[in-house]
This record gives sequence, C-alpha cells and structure tokens, in this order.
Amino acid sequence: MPTWGPFVAWIGAATCAVALLGGISSCSRSRDQLSSEPATPGITHGVASGDVTADSAIIWARCARGDHLWVALRPQDGDTERIERVGVTPDRDWTGKVRVTGLLPDTVYAYRAWCGDSNSTTPLATTNGQFRTSPPPSARHPVRLAWGGDLAGQNVCRDRADGYLVFDALARKRPDFFVALGDMIYADDPCKAVGRYGNEQIPGPPLPALHLPDFWAYWKYNRDDAAYRRFLASTSQYAIWDDHEVVDDSGPHHDTPRAGGEGHLLPIGLAAFLDYNPVNESTTGPHRLYRNIRWGQHLEMLILDTRQYRDSNFAVDDPQHPKSMLGKTQRAWLLDRLQGSDATWKVIVSSVPLVIPTGTRARDGWTGYDQPTGFQQELLDVLRFAETHDIRNTFWISTDVHYAAVFRHTPFERKPAFVFYEVETGPLNAGVYPKKEFDRRLGTQQLFLYPHRIDPLNGFTEVKTWFNFGVADIDENGRLTIEIVTATGDVLYTLALPPEPR
Repeated sequence: MPTWGPFVAWIGAATCAVALLGGISSCSRSRDQLSSEPATPGITHGVASGDVTADSAIIWARCARGDHLWVALRPQDGDTERIERVGVTPDRDWTGKVRVTGLLPDTVYAYRAWCGDSNSTTPLATTNGQFRTSPPPSARHPVRLAWGGDLAGQNVCRDRADGYLVFDALARKRPDFFVALGDMIYADDPCKAVGRYGNEQIPGPPLPALHLPDFWAYWKYNRDDAAYRRFLASTSQYAIWDDHEVVDDSGPHHDTPRAGGEGHLLPIGLAAFLDYNPVNESTTGPHRLYRNIRWGQHLEMLILDTRQYRDSNFAVDDPQHPKSMLGKTQRAWLLDRLQGSDATWKVIVSSVPLVIPTGTRARDGWTGYDQPTGFQQELLDVLRFAETHDIRNTFWISTDVHYAAVFRHTPFERKPAFVFYEVETGPLNAGVYPKKEFDRRLGTQQLFLYPHRIDPLNGFTEVKTWFNFGVADIDENGRLTIEIVTATGDVLYTLALPPEPR
C-alpha cells in the first residue's frame, strides 16, 4: 500500500522536457472570465496522476495563470528532483498533462505542480501529490485497487455541508490506484440548489452540455470538491468513460443533443474527457481508451471502452447477425490479452453490466434481457473463447446501475467448473435505483444486493449510507478479497476467492 509520508521540497539538478499530449481545437472562454480562480499557485482544480506503469506516469493539472504547467518529482525517499513542463493553451481549457518516463518500479513518487511561464523554475507555491509505480510482472507483491463511478447524477450532487464524502472514505482505504469507472460527470443532468433527496447542494452548470466549454464546466464542478481533490492527489487513477460523459446511453449512433444544438456530441465529450483526465494519449491512437495495466505477478487489468465503437442500441442482436459493443479491433485486442496474460487474476473493466438490464427503449448493456437488443452474442463469444483456452481467474467490475450487486456466473452447462464473478458498485454520489431483475442465462446466481429499496425514509441522511465503492485486495500468494464499502466507511460485503491452479 502507498506510504503517506511528508513531502520535503528540494530542487536539485534539473532537466526540462516539453511534451504536449494531443490537442483538439475548439472555442474557449478567457481565463479572465473564470472569476473563482486563485491568482496563486495557479492550479485551479487540484492535481491528478494516472496511467501509471512500472516506469512512467501522467500528471495532470489546470492553470489559471501562465502558459506552462510545471512538475517536479522525486522518489519519496530520495533527495534529487527532476523538473518537467508542458505548455497549456486555451483550446484545452488551460489543462496540461506531463508524461514522465524513466521511473523506478514499485516506488512511491512525490510531486509538486505549479503554473507559470517558460522560465518559472522557482515557484512561490505548489500543489502536491503522490503515486506509486507498478511492480514488475515477476514480483509477487500484494496490490489494492479501488473502483467506483456515477458521480453527480439525477440531481444528487455536491452536498453543501458534506460535499462528496465518499472520497474521504476511499482515501482511508489507501488503494494503490483507483479505477474511475465511468459517469464521473453527468453532462446531460444539471445540479440544482436543492437535491433530489431534499438536501442543500452547491448548484452546477444550469443546462445540459452542448459545446466544449459546457462539458469542461461539468468536469470543473466535480473537481471543485475538496475531498475529491485530496483523494486524486493521494494516489493514481485509471479513467474510462461511460455514457453520461456525453449523453444518456451514448454511442456513435446515439449522441445527438436532446434540444438546442446540432451535430454529434460524442467527439466533444471525448475531447473534454481527455482534457480533464490523466489519460495517456498515444500519438498513433490519441482517442483510444481501451488499454491494459499490469501490476506485479498477480494482476492484469483490461479496461474496455464500451462507448466509442458500439453498434446501434436499437439493432437486433442474434446469432446470425451479432452486434458489437467493442468493435473488431478492440475485441481482437481483448482476446489476445486474455490468452497472452500470465497474471494470476485478469480483471475486466466494463462500464456497463453483464446481466443487469439497462436502457429503456433499447438495451444499453451486454444483456438484452426481455428485448431482442443488447450485446449478448459478443459477450458469449468472449466467454466461449475464455472457456476454450482454459482462461481462469477472471472477474468483471462495473458500476452504471446505481446500486451494489455481486454475481457468480457458470455460463456453460457442459463445463460447470468454468466460473467467474461480476461485481457492481455505486453510485459514488448519485441517485440510487436498486432492482431485483437480472438475466439468468449465464447460469447466474446473485450473491449480494444493496440497498433493497429506492425511497429513503430519512432523506439524504440515509442515502449517504447507500453510496458505495469497491475494493479488491490480492495478497502475495494471489488470494483475492473483494469488499463493497459505503461512503461512510462501513464494509457491506466481503468475498474471498483463492486462485484456481493453472
């Protein structure tokens, strides 16, 4: 687990490297119009690190002043800092991402960030953070990951007294990293002064997002929360999107505005997502979000993009004409990584659930349930591949449904020993809508459901105990323990799984 020691500021011999990651031009407001931003240190919405590997990381921040984001970092137990910088521009809302390379594996790094011009090597004030690099694939090290999604939806937003208290509960778990598993903004769902459950809230942008600055405003609203900023500074994250970073049930065939605008919102929402998250933007595929993360001998995490490549939700899914949620290239990548991974556990990150029906006019998740839509044929093909190649020790994590549930799947009657698990968590802070319906065609058994009703008896006071997130621990021997934890810190459910022998 990360060591949370003090940060000692000292600048040694430094080299500067400039690496501006990607760029999507659009309109922007002047920073002079953003009156809430401080004059110093110039970092407006905290810092964040992400897409950490054994030897690299992305460090993100947004500047109020200056045209460069500066980062100084060092091993937490070391003395000598290295300094790097990246230019920030209005077409990315003055956000910057510094990619640092040549890092040591399995090492806690402390960093300081500030904004200024191209010569601002001696800041008056900084914003600090830390992250741990991953161990090499041969290391039998324990790992703790946390995950969650669904933040500020259904007019359940930043409570005026508590803010997003879930992030302090997450911080107390001290994860090695956090998986931000989608719907981390609701760009189509404004936050009002009085919340869904009657509590006073800090209001957000008044209208659904239609243009790039509108999407930026939703990201800034959530990042204004103090507990969220503290948490992002304390560990790294791997971010992926779901539908509400754009619009409900979004995909390339479902991304037009509800009213008041023209054109497609998916490219705009993607641009804002990349601007406001520490995601590594490859020069060969700058919009590719699916990726794998290796963390020692026991964990490989496969993060899926369930939005960018999907067929129409309204199309019929049948064996003769199967639909695709992943697209041909991503699906081939997933099968290749599943077969090629020698990690003890393969964690598949899907922003939509496997067996819980979502969507109304057409199914938005993997299952069609009671409709001929859904994307179950592609899911079955992935599961058949795993069964045929004897790929064991997989489990899927998701959010999206606004309640917590755990499922055990045995999809093939001819091979009952082929078992895998699915864990849903959430919301982090949004409307809560539990339901008992789920698709049983994967030989599914529901092991856990929380909460058991929709309407709280005590308003927001009770709903706070319904917000939740997931934690997974893998020990040095490969034993996996999963917890579902509330925003108030209570452990609701625990599942322990020894690894199956290969």
